[in-house]
Amino acid sequence: MKTYQTGNIRNVVLLGSSKSGKTTLSEAMMFEGKVIDRRGTIEAKNTISDNTEIEQLNQRSIYSTPLYTEFLDNKFNIMDTPGADDFIGGVVSSFKVSDAGILVVNAQQGVEVGTEIFVRYAEEHKKPLVVAINQLDAEKANYENTVETLKQSFGKKIALIQFPVATGAGFDSFVDVLRMKLYTFKDENGTRVESEIPENLMDQTNELRAALVEVAAESTEELMEKYFEEGELCFDDMIKGLNTGFLQGSIMPTFCLSAKKDIGVKRLMEFVINVAPSPADRNEHSIDGNEIPCDANGPTTIFIYKNALEQHLGDVSYFKVISGKLTEGQDLVNPENGNKERISTIYAVAGKKREKVSEMVAGDIGCTVKLKSVKSNQTLCAPGNEIVVAPIVYPQAKFRTAIKAVDEKDEEKLGEILNKAAAEDPTYIVHYAKELKQTILSGQGEQHINTLKWMINNVHKLEIEFMAPRISYRETITKVATASYRHKKQSGGAGQFGEVHLLLEPFVEGTPQNNRFKVDGKEMVLNIKGKEEYTMDWGGKLEYYNCIVGGAIDARFMPAILKGIMEKMEEGPLTGSYARDIRVYVYDGKMHPVDSNEISFKLAARNAFKEAFRNAGPKIMEPMCNIEIMVPGEYMGDVMSDLQGRRAMIEGMSSVKGFEVLKARVPLAELYKYSTTLSSLTSGRASFTMEESEYQQVPSDVQEKLLKAYQEEEKDE
Repeated sequence: MKTYQTGNIRNVVLLGSSKSGKTTLSEAMMFEGKVIDRRGTIEAKNTISDNTEIEQLNQRSIYSTPLYTEFLDNKFNIMDTPGADDFIGGVVSSFKVSDAGILVVNAQQGVEVGTEIFVRYAEEHKKPLVVAINQLDAEKANYENTVETLKQSFGKKIALIQFPVATGAGFDSFVDVLRMKLYTFKDENGTRVESEIPENLMDQTNELRAALVEVAAESTEELMEKYFEEGELCFDDMIKGLNTGFLQGSIMPTFCLSAKKDIGVKRLMEFVINVAPSPADRNEHSIDGNEIPCDANGPTTIFIYKNALEQHLGDVSYFKVISGKLTEGQDLVNPENGNKERISTIYAVAGKKREKVSEMVAGDIGCTVKLKSVKSNQTLCAPGNEIVVAPIVYPQAKFRTAIKAVDEKDEEKLGEILNKAAAEDPTYIVHYAKELKQTILSGQGEQHINTLKWMINNVHKLEIEFMAPRISYRETITKVATASYRHKKQSGGAGQFGEVHLLLEPFVEGTPQNNRFKVDGKEMVLNIKGKEEYTMDWGGKLEYYNCIVGGAIDARFMPAILKGIMEKMEEGPLTGSYARDIRVYVYDGKMHPVDSNEISFKLAARNAFKEAFRNAGPKIMEPMCNIEIMVPGEYMGDVMSDLQGRRAMIEGMSSVKGFEVLKARVPLAELYKYSTTLSSLTSGRASFTMEESEYQQVPSDVQEKLLKAYQEEEKDE
């Protein structure tokens, strides 16, 4: 393969719902560029893109696959992405290295759930979109209905470039109103004949042509003035207008296709070359916000957007050349850790098909192998020019579950598998929650999580199980209480003796310390001799006051008393959850001249704290989540009803781009498998984001249930 210059590279991402035909389109594009001499099919399980066992079993894309083809002296780098929102991580990483998108729409279904979701993501990432109405050869294809759903969803952005002469089994030709030609296809290998438009199609052609001219003219004031003066635009002006509107995101040029029969694919690729931006038109930015020119003559910088572990190659790192020229044998440095890396080999990538090349210039996409210490989302650059490319920002996790190996002996192996999975797909988040005593796996949805389960079961031959994750509750108090505890143990020789009296009150940020209390109708005045303040690792505070007078407890035992209190705060008296926001006053106690020691006072303090805590109006606090749901208006009632059943507090509603936006605060305990429920309630058309916010007291009935459950758990143990 020759070295392609930046201006002759087009990086495109294929987007669309499952079954829209993205993978079939990528096969046709590679066939047109002679990268493959035979097109594979999903049914035959021999496509270049969907080449993993799980994708072939499910007959759909699960991973984002980089591909390439060569066409009209240009190189297309094609990212074939999954059609389900659960696998959005691959789409987001593809947006990072692509400059435009092709939105594939199934002519049998029209605009689907995924169509709307991916357009929102494209707008968020500022990627212009071409629309390809695919499967016009299918028996149930309905071009008019598909166009209508596109216009309903995306309004005036839809600019029809073509229309089919017929759909269904007879689809073999379309009118191109931009070029004012009829294209007829003689076989299923893209062989086309260009001819004049027949008279019976001229009325429809002229109507669409006029609409297209108007759309092109609206993109700039100059073209609009010319259009008003002359009532028409020439071909070059139309291309200029479409290009401007396309780059602005105000125009979505729309084409007719049968990717399966290679009808219209070549014309689509020609348009992308003429109108879509090259990498030189869309510079990347560094982590500090500075622009990095996509210049082949600049210093070498590459961005690793994906890592994978492959059976015969080992670690494979997929990259985009951000600037400069990457050559075989070049030494680069990772500015995040200072490590040097040698690029031993460079490959142009088409799924598992790879072609070795000697160099790649700014804007190109490829892969290399056996880098020592580079993760996805990291930068490699020329020594002395160390900049960090702004990283990919992945969507927050929407689904969390606890995971464990069926056989405890496999826990270490499972941990290694999970860490490798998270390195390959950063939308998997794995951590061991010490507080919950569980390994928590988070992802984008139940399908996403179940895909990993399939890999663990079938590739690694490990049996695992999922369960609802425990909730990281917090325990605190609401009023003042006192307690005392005497620890006494005698078993021959030196014994154990320690007695501790303490008082608890709630800690509220900003309130002054107190030394006068009323407990059970009696006034107490404490003599505060010392204060220690601790910010707990799990949030909240502990204030520890030494109020001992008259030497009732020797000062050398005070650290042991604090340690006992700290231990009990780490395993709260109500449910074993962390305790927080408490003031503890140690005001009296007793010692024994021989039997008193640190362990005695630590145990006495633990038990005194436990008793006082239970008498101090204890409350369980639960983590709350702020969620934002984008839902079509017709499903709003169902979503609201479901939220009410989850103890949600609605905090706001608004509308944006045809969707209702619902903001609410919901207890984390009520959100297990919420992504699955929301998808079911809205036929997959809603999406949501969530993030944990503050802690809030649980209702009394919920607290009773939690207390009973913990008591039962303690009995079982």
